[in-house]
Amino acid sequence: MMARGILCRIGGAGETMSGTQIVIGIDAGTSVIKAVAFEMDGRQIASAAVPNRYASHGDGAVTQPLTQTWEDCAAALRALGERVPNLAARTAAISVTAQGDGTWLVGKGDAPVTDAWLWLDARAAPTVLQLAAGPANRARFEATGTGLNTCQQGSQMAHMDRHHPALLDGAEVALHCKDWLYLNLTGTRATDPSEASFTFGNFRDRRYDDTVIDALGLRHRRALLPDILDGTQVTHPLTSAAAAQTGLRAGTPVSLGYVDMVMTALGAGVYGGAGDVACSTIGSTGVHMRAVRWQDVHLNAEGTGYVICLPVPGIVTQVQTNMAATLNLDWVLGLAADALSAFGQDVAHSDLVARIEGWLAQSKPGQIAYHPYISEAGERGPFVNADARAGFVGLSLAHGYPDLVRAVAEGMAMAMRDCYAAMGQMPSELRLTGGAARSKGLRGILSAGIHAPVRVSAREEAGAAGAAMMAAVAIGAYPDMEACIDAWVKPLLGEAEAPDPALTAAYDRLFPAFSAARHGLVPAWDALAAARKDSAASADTKGT
Repeated sequence: MMARGILCRIGGAGETMSGTQIVIGIDAGTSVIKAVAFEMDGRQIASAAVPNRYASHGDGAVTQPLTQTWEDCAAALRALGERVPNLAARTAAISVTAQGDGTWLVGKGDAPVTDAWLWLDARAAPTVLQLAAGPANRARFEATGTGLNTCQQGSQMAHMDRHHPALLDGAEVALHCKDWLYLNLTGTRATDPSEASFTFGNFRDRRYDDTVIDALGLRHRRALLPDILDGTQVTHPLTSAAAAQTGLRAGTPVSLGYVDMVMTALGAGVYGGAGDVACSTIGSTGVHMRAVRWQDVHLNAEGTGYVICLPVPGIVTQVQTNMAATLNLDWVLGLAADALSAFGQDVAHSDLVARIEGWLAQSKPGQIAYHPYISEAGERGPFVNADARAGFVGLSLAHGYPDLVRAVAEGMAMAMRDCYAAMGQMPSELRLTGGAARSKGLRGILSAGIHAPVRVSAREEAGAAGAAMMAAVAIGAYPDMEACIDAWVKPLLGEAEAPDPALTAAYDRLFPAFSAARHGLVPAWDALAAARKDSAASADTKGT
């Protein structure tokens, strides 16, 4: 084990005999693994990506082979070596982050017990319903700050313990994706404070909490939980076996990053600056995060969201996530594409995206309430309802297609506002990343929706950057994370874009309608879910 030390520089500040020193950030997503090289000042110089396959099964299972995931990670590092001259000699440190939640069971000889249960896996749903209704669930939430759902390792292990105990019997340790990759890189079984505390622990002291473990019914499985280590303070050396597979040098310090959500937010600017700063990633899904002192965490009455530690002493993020964000825009643009295709006109998706600004300019704000629950999985933030579905409220004959596009964009903003309201007051500044950040019109709608100026980060690979920042601090290139943020994050933040007062007023009028309809539609969602179930059962009967 290596304690935090001083970075050795040869041939000048930040240089080796073969070039400037590099920190590698690994970001292992659900479907792609990226390895990204950064210079010590935070400049990204190269990246490599390898697809990471997973399988969906009819029983709600979504799995990923552990061995294949490690091989894909090693392949990404080798590919990075082909893009960066003298990568092995120049690499001062490596850090790894990855997809969160899920269960990666490892047994004797560090061999996989079974394929990983991913965060997408829904098999634990009946166990979650039982645990969430139990008398100990509120105490679990008060400790973790995190609502119970099928994504989490605690829920999945509780379900395994009830229905597949042989899996846990054959395991020696329960890891997350990044922990599994760290084991293969260093030979060390460990997890980080972020996933440990929101799954099995307490965000206040970043340790395991017996109240939480007992609430999940897993006291007798306590030995499966690995040691917790902070990758800004401790590193382990790259093993000879891992060096041979990756093309890097044995002994290179490796830092265990925090979970990918907070690494992305850290790299994009969730922490650093005056006031109550927040960061939203508006991609296919929406992730909304605010950085606060742990003493200032707002635990909502509904018991939803996450509290996830940052690699900054005493600072955590409150998190609410929308199952679908830009997926809603993809859907409404798809309607136009389908209509045009029916008349023999094929239009590229990118051409439709380019029209969004024009359609927004042709429509009046705040006329229609759209609920952006387009995912077939329903919604999980700031409420949990698998039967929630998207819909328009307030349509009239006067509305046309541009009004639908605007309503969908405004629905994303209202859902964001709904999420931040569940964490307390609106943030004073929003840092924005993801696909929606490229559109000035969408940025204006999101900014006005939460009454906050927006700044966009120019960081390309924020998740890998957040992990690499931890490694840079761990090896002493920066004295602390604040100094690293000053160098890596702040220079890439664009100018603040203030919300339009007229839009803000329109959305202040729209949000009560959005909220009232969201609550009032629950019985309709229930009825539609029952109708879908009956329809499916009828189809199955006819099929037999």
